[in-house]
Amino acid sequence: MLPTPVVAAVIAPLVLWRMYSRFKRLTSRQQSKTWRHRSTLVFFPLLVLALAAGAFASGPVTLIALAAGLPLGLILARIAIAKTRFEQAGDAFYFTPNAPIGMLIGLLFIGRMAYRAYEYYTLGTIANHEFVTSPLTLFIFGLLAGYYMTYAFGLLAWRRRTAPPTHPQ
Repeated sequence: MLPTPVVAAVIAPLVLWRMYSRFKRLTSRQQSKTWRHRSTLVFFPLLVLALAAGAFASGPVTLIALAAGLPLGLILARIAIAKTRFEQAGDAFYFTPNAPIGMLIGLLFIGRMAYRAYEYYTLGTIANHEFVTSPLTLFIFGLLAGYYMTYAFGLLAWRRRTAPPTHPQ
């Protein structure tokens, strides 16, 4: 097995690149792609269910934390959708997300994952072996999942309202 510093040196640039690209997308104009919005509406509920199943054995506090984050994410996404700028150029659809809300959600999640990585690195695998036993981690993930699911639903609803009918009437 590779030593931990080597693994960290390989993984850190990848994580930093993904963080940069995610934050860039949160602040700039993007093309709306229905496949991306639909995949968000499939992927996140499955991930929430998987984490809830894993947290079930840990007791009700972890499940309550996950469940509490979801509606808060929904509320923040509704506010963000209302502040999103929508555009249509020919057949293409574009949107510019509300940067402060999206960045807040992203920073909370990245900050928590960085802290969990720090715990894992300093305490080792034996002392910190369960990801889903932390109510704070699950709350922040619930917030993120609720936000992304609701935002994707809002984008699809906008596309549905804006798109011309596909068949003549």
